[in-house]
Amino acid sequence: MKTYLRLLQYVKPYLPRLFMTFGVMVVAAALTALSFYIIKPVIDKILANPDKEEALRYIKILPIGIILVYGFKGIFLFLQHYLINWISNRIILDIRDILYRHVTGLSMRFFNSQKTGTLISRITNDVSLVHGALANVLGNIIGAFLNIAGLVGLMFYLNWKLTLIAIVVFPLAVYPITKFGKRMRMAARGMQEKMGDITSVLNESFNGIRIVKAFGMEEYERKRFAADLRKFFDYDMKAVRAVALASPIMETIGAAGIAAIVFVAGQAVIGGELTAGTFFAFVAALTGLYPQAKKLNDMNNVIQRAIAAAERVFSTLDTKPDVVDSENAVELTAFNSSIEFRDVRFSYNKGDETLKGLNFTIKKGQVFAVIGPSGAGKSTTADLLSRFYDPDSGAILIDGKNLREIKLSSLRDMIGIVTQETILFNDTIKSNIAYGKPGIDEDELIAAAKAANAHNFIMEQPEKYETLIGDRGVRLSGGQRQRLAIARAILKNPPILILDEATSSLDSESEILVQDALNNLMKNRTTFVIAHRLSTVRNADRIIVIDGGMITEEGVHEGLYAKGGVYTRIYNLQFKREKENEKADE
Repeated sequence: MKTYLRLLQYVKPYLPRLFMTFGVMVVAAALTALSFYIIKPVIDKILANPDKEEALRYIKILPIGIILVYGFKGIFLFLQHYLINWISNRIILDIRDILYRHVTGLSMRFFNSQKTGTLISRITNDVSLVHGALANVLGNIIGAFLNIAGLVGLMFYLNWKLTLIAIVVFPLAVYPITKFGKRMRMAARGMQEKMGDITSVLNESFNGIRIVKAFGMEEYERKRFAADLRKFFDYDMKAVRAVALASPIMETIGAAGIAAIVFVAGQAVIGGELTAGTFFAFVAALTGLYPQAKKLNDMNNVIQRAIAAAERVFSTLDTKPDVVDSENAVELTAFNSSIEFRDVRFSYNKGDETLKGLNFTIKKGQVFAVIGPSGAGKSTTADLLSRFYDPDSGAILIDGKNLREIKLSSLRDMIGIVTQETILFNDTIKSNIAYGKPGIDEDELIAAAKAANAHNFIMEQPEKYETLIGDRGVRLSGGQRQRLAIARAILKNPPILILDEATSSLDSESEILVQDALNNLMKNRTTFVIAHRLSTVRNADRIIVIDGGMITEEGVHEGLYAKGGVYTRIYNLQFKREKENEKADE
C-alpha cells in the first residue's frame, strides 16, 4: 500500500483533470445501473402487462429510452477511457523522465555496480508495468467500485431483502483477490528481475558481437540467453497459476450466490410478492455485479506486477549520488596555478585500497604523465580529478580549492577528456564533434576538425559532416573515431586536458595522425596524460610511476630510464614489442 500511495503522488499535477474524469465515471456508472433497471419496465409494462393499450404506448417509448441510455453510456465510457489513458500516459511520461534524469545524475560508483541491461529494463519494462497499474486503478478499479455501488443501490431499490442475501455472499467472491495477490507479487518480482537479466544479456552480446563471433561463443551466448528465458518462463507460469486458480473460485462462489437469489426470488414471484420485471432486473443487476468483482481480481493481478515494478523503480529513485555539490560550493571560473593531490587514498571496495596516499602537484601549462602496470591506479587518478569519485581521505585541490568545494558543472567545464574507449553517439559527425556545444559556429567546428586531422576523412564521407556514423561510431575506423573525440575536446577548449590511453589501441599510421592531433590539442593547456605507450610521454615535463597504488618513481624520461626501475622495465618491454612488430610488418 505504501508503494501504491507513493505512486499515486504523481497524480497530483493532474488532479483537475482527474476530478473531471471521476465525474464522467460517476455518470457512466449511473447509466450502467440504469441500463439494468430498464429491464423492469420492459417486462412489467410490455411483456407481462395485461393492459394492451398501455403496453403499446410503452413499446413506442421504451425503445427510444433504451437507445438513449446505451448511446449516452457509450459516450461517457469513451470519455472515461480517453481521459484515464491521457492521465496515466502523462504520469508515465513524468516517471520515465524523472527516473532518467535521476539515473544520469548518479555517481560512477552506481553505474559500476549495475548492469546496463537492468537499468534499461527498469526505465522501459518496469515503468510500462507501472503504467498498467495506473490505468487500471484510475479506470477499471475505480470504475468497478462505482459500478458496484450503482448496481448495489439499484438492487436495494428493487428489493432490499434480496440485496442483503447477495451482500452476504459477495465478500466470499472477493476473497481470492487477497488470497492470490501475494503470490502474484512474488512471481512478478521474479519476472522483472529476470527481464533485467535478459535485457543485459542482449545488450552485452549485441554490443560485443565481434568478440562473440571471433571466439566462436555464439552457442554459449544462446545457452545463457535460453537459461534466463527459462527462469522467466517459470516465474511467469507461477503468475498464471495464481490467476487461473482465482478466476474459477470466484465464479463458483458467484454462481452459488446467484443460485440462492434465484431460489428465494423465484418463490417470491410465484407467491405474488415480486413482479417478474423486478425479478429479472434484480438478477440482471446481480449478474452484472459479479463480473465487476472478477474485474477487481484481474486488476489485482496487474497491480501486483506493477507494485513489484514500482518497488524497483523507487529503489533506483531512492539511490543518492555519493558525489554532490556541497552547500557552499563555488564556481570555478578559471584555472590559474596548479592541481594538487594531497595524501589521496581511494578504494572501490572496502578493505582493498586502489590508491594509497598519492602526493603530487601539476603546475599550469605542464604536461604531466602517469604510467604504471595495468591495475596500478592510473585511470583512477584521472577519474578523481574529474570528480567521478571522491577520495576516501586526503584532498584534491585546484588553485588551492578542494574539489568538494567547487561546483561539479564548473569543474567539468574546465576539463576535456580523450579516452582509449572513444564514446561516440549514433548521430551525425557534426553532432558528435559539437556534443556539449549546441549552436556552435560551423567555422569553429570545421577548424576543430582540421586541428584534429579529421577534416579530410570527413569530407570523403557520403554526407560529409552530416554523415551518420552508426552506434558507437561503428562505420568509422578506430583512428577516425579517436580524431573525432579529439576534435570534440578541441572545440570545448578546456584549460585542463586528460588523455587516458588515447593512442594505445591504434595502428602506427593512425597513431601518427592522432598524435599530431593531440599535439595540437595540448598546446597552451595543462595536460594530464595516462599512457601505456611511452612514446607519448617522453617529452612530458614530469612523469610519475604508480605501482600498487603508490608513487614509486618520478622525474623526466632520461632520469627515470637511468634508474633501471619500473619505468625502465616497461619502456624496454615496449621497445622490444615495437621492434618485433616492425619485423613482422617487413
